[in-house]
Amino acid sequence: MTKKQLPDLRTYEFEDVAFDQLMQNRIYKILIVCSNYDYYMLEEDGRIDERIFNEYTALNLRYPPSFEHANSAKRAIIAMETTKIDLVITWLDIGNFKTVETSKKIKAAFPNVPIAAISHYSTQLREKISSESSGIIDYVFHWNGNADIILAIIKLTEDRMNAEKDINEIGVKAILLVEDSLKFYSKYLPIFYKILLKQTGSFMSEGLNAHRTMMLMRGRPKILLATNYEEGLHFFKQYKNNLLGVISDVSYFREGKRDSKAGFHFLEYVRSFKRYFPFLIQSSDSSNEKFALELKGKFLYKHTETLEEEIKNYINQYFSFGDFEFWDPVQMKVLAVAKDLTTFQKALDKVTPECIAYHAKRSEYSKWLKSRVLFPLADLFSEVEYDDFDDSEQARTYLINAIKAYRGFRARGIISKFNKNKFDEFLGFSRIGDGSLGGKGRGLAFIDSFLKRHKLRQQFKDVKISIPRTVVLSTEVFDEFIETHKLIRFVGNCNNDEEILNKFISKPLPKWAIEDIEAFLKVTKTPIAVRSSSVLEDSHYQPFAGIFATYMLPNTKLDKMLEMVCNAVKSVIASSFFSSSKVYLKATSHTIEEGKMAVILQEVIGKQYDDVYYPNISGVARSINFYPIGNEKPNEGIANIAIGLGEIIVGGGKTLRFSPYHPKKVLQLSSPGSTQRDTQQYFYGLDMDPDSYKASLSESINKKKITIRKADKHGSLKFVASTYDLQNNVIRPGVMHDGIRVITFDNILKYNTFPLPEILQDLLRIGQREMRNPIEIEFAVNLDVKMGEPKEFSFLQIRPIVESNETMSKLPENFNVSDTIIYSESALGNGKYEHIQDVVYVKPETFNSANTREIANAVEQINKKFSALDRNYILVGPGRWGSSDPWLGIPVIWPQISAAKIIVESGLNDFRIDPSQGTHFFQNLTSFKVGYLTINPFINDGFFDVDYLNKQEAVYEDTYLRHICFKEPLKVIIEGKNNKAAIFKEGFLIEETIKNVDSIEELPPDGFM
Repeated sequence: MTKKQLPDLRTYEFEDVAFDQLMQNRIYKILIVCSNYDYYMLEEDGRIDERIFNEYTALNLRYPPSFEHANSAKRAIIAMETTKIDLVITWLDIGNFKTVETSKKIKAAFPNVPIAAISHYSTQLREKISSESSGIIDYVFHWNGNADIILAIIKLTEDRMNAEKDINEIGVKAILLVEDSLKFYSKYLPIFYKILLKQTGSFMSEGLNAHRTMMLMRGRPKILLATNYEEGLHFFKQYKNNLLGVISDVSYFREGKRDSKAGFHFLEYVRSFKRYFPFLIQSSDSSNEKFALELKGKFLYKHTETLEEEIKNYINQYFSFGDFEFWDPVQMKVLAVAKDLTTFQKALDKVTPECIAYHAKRSEYSKWLKSRVLFPLADLFSEVEYDDFDDSEQARTYLINAIKAYRGFRARGIISKFNKNKFDEFLGFSRIGDGSLGGKGRGLAFIDSFLKRHKLRQQFKDVKISIPRTVVLSTEVFDEFIETHKLIRFVGNCNNDEEILNKFISKPLPKWAIEDIEAFLKVTKTPIAVRSSSVLEDSHYQPFAGIFATYMLPNTKLDKMLEMVCNAVKSVIASSFFSSSKVYLKATSHTIEEGKMAVILQEVIGKQYDDVYYPNISGVARSINFYPIGNEKPNEGIANIAIGLGEIIVGGGKTLRFSPYHPKKVLQLSSPGSTQRDTQQYFYGLDMDPDSYKASLSESINKKKITIRKADKHGSLKFVASTYDLQNNVIRPGVMHDGIRVITFDNILKYNTFPLPEILQDLLRIGQREMRNPIEIEFAVNLDVKMGEPKEFSFLQIRPIVESNETMSKLPENFNVSDTIIYSESALGNGKYEHIQDVVYVKPETFNSANTREIANAVEQINKKFSALDRNYILVGPGRWGSSDPWLGIPVIWPQISAAKIIVESGLNDFRIDPSQGTHFFQNLTSFKVGYLTINPFINDGFFDVDYLNKQEAVYEDTYLRHICFKEPLKVIIEGKNNKAAIFKEGFLIEETIKNVDSIEELPPDGFM
């Protein structure tokens, strides 16, 4: 027989279960229709409300139903007209209560409300209802004085209401009972539900948090009740792929008449479908046992003294409820017992090959997983058979790897409740304590969820996209630490950061938090980043980005590591009370008590090289690009990447800038000279000497600055560097040649060895849609992995772009261009500038291309004065500023115009210009966030009211330049999204123009929605 191709676990996508869609129809309100006497017996003697409530809470069920009473059909209908009733139970006294007539009236008025009838007189009742009700009454039950039957009626009704969707669409499992004896199924059903609900409690440990546990409980197996052959066959055919087994009587109606062998006919049909399908025959005739066994079924004698116990044993064994017992058929004994998925995985690693084979051949692994609501893993195991493997050892390895893959999948997108006794390498995101996760913590949890929802983790071949393993110390730790040591008054009166830090370091964290941190450190094998996560951080309204501390710690011996992490946690908490933090809190109208701090413990992505640790790529990307060049568009986003830790990027060092949609067109790499001059010269790595870390105000205390030349011996440059051949003045790909190493990322951006541009396209597009705001993300990439393992893209942070200087600015609606000095529709940058009073412009009437070098010198002299005063100005001139060709513009270098905050390039009638995008010049525009406007008024491309400037009194004027200083600052707005800008005339009033973007209309092609 040809073996099936086994699913590849490296790329296999588990389908998550829509637990939130389960059990949509519930019983909340029950109307009991009976005599006052019967209801009194239920209420006082039976205490039905109390007993049902106690049953629900004991079984961890939510929303116990409440009861109403009506003693006649008329009152029942009145009650149902005023209150939403989900189930009617009619209490029957066959002698004087008109049950069927009452039910008909209720059904006529409320046809969708199920009706159940219950009585002591089961036999006569069944005959009466069968002859008179014609389907009016949905269920009939025997009352034996036990209120458990009420719970069974409720659950059976809910199961029928939800069966079609929950079983066939979502995959919930079910048990089919075929039994027409009212007395016996009334006895069985309470037993079944007790077993089911106890089983539900046993797999609560599979829930990673309280919410997840509650969701799992919704997935408990359902019970389907059939009272004749045709109904049983219908249920079997409809739900056979999700049935755990069948329990059937022998004698019941088949083809319109009672058939004493109906149950055996049913068993024969089931055996034609599946060889090992569990089927229990139960009968009042003990002679039927022989036929049941011949048909490979099990048998139960209905009148045995231990009926309930034997039913429990059968369900537990053959429906795989309870613990999984690993049975060795050779040694004839149980080798191991698994209570949950973790112990199940461990047992698989130890039991004998014969044991592996025994259970695999009988499909018992998937059956046990199904009974524990672990449907995605059970479905995978159902896809493969024992014969698909070469031997038991291959089957064992596959089973274990599948469980590992599933446990990793299950933990993604879930904020697990940290449990020091259960924490292991499969939990990706956990919280310690019940407080807030803080801003960054929420952002990371959000990233984890949308990576899972959009199935991005394995979207790219041989690449794993994820967040690093993360544990968040919630604000409960912060609160207890501050309150226990009475620190709030101290920090309110102290303004010395060093003193605050030392005070915090001297106090211990809560003992329970230390124990949880230790459990986390026992699992992790990498350096740890200890990051702030203030409740105010990365807010949509007030970002607080970069205000609080982050520390990185090398991995070392557990006791030393625990000490370092605890001190770093306390240092991060202390940073929320440092002077800079207090100033920021005050500026944003918050008190120090509002700045509660959660703390993130996160594995650092990267690899150790000699005595330092760093990633091959760190990066920051934004979904909006305010300085597009060439074919770039603002809504395509922009990225900055570097080798080493991301500190060089956030610190404004030299990094590589590229558009994810145009990765092969990198301005800094436009010539060999610019490549050597404008690319990264050094980077940062984490010092792996544990003694390098000391509690400090400096976050860089244990980070090493490493030159590119020194890193050549690490072997890490082969992923990101090219070689500058000085003699031939060319850049050669890779590091196999002699020459100067330059960080070009050519292997990635030009030769596609890693799909970084495509990953960023997807993440920026999806992230922006998810947050309904332009976003900034931080990431790290590890390319240096073992052969056969996927490369790692680690998503570190997401935040909305809402800082005051980065907010999406908008020009006033319906303003007149005549109110502006300059209006441009070819503008780069973004923002609102309200502090500039000075305009320096080249006089158009005296401009001559032959004099551009002299003009450059004149501009330099004025610029020096502004630099000395630390003032900015607006610079306007014809042609290209910074052009190396003096005939195309004024050949300034950056230091000659460094104080200019707005630069305008204006064409003349005989001097049309395109936007200047010289490498070095443009690099400084983006680095210093200088507004850059291009206009050609003579062809109606923009507007320039030079006459307005000429009428103003000049502070300084020479042959080429005029300097105007206005009494009031000018209003300048650059609308980065649409590349429009205006410099308004003095005194022009602008209403508030900076607004959050609440809808993102423009997206790159092929949107994901």
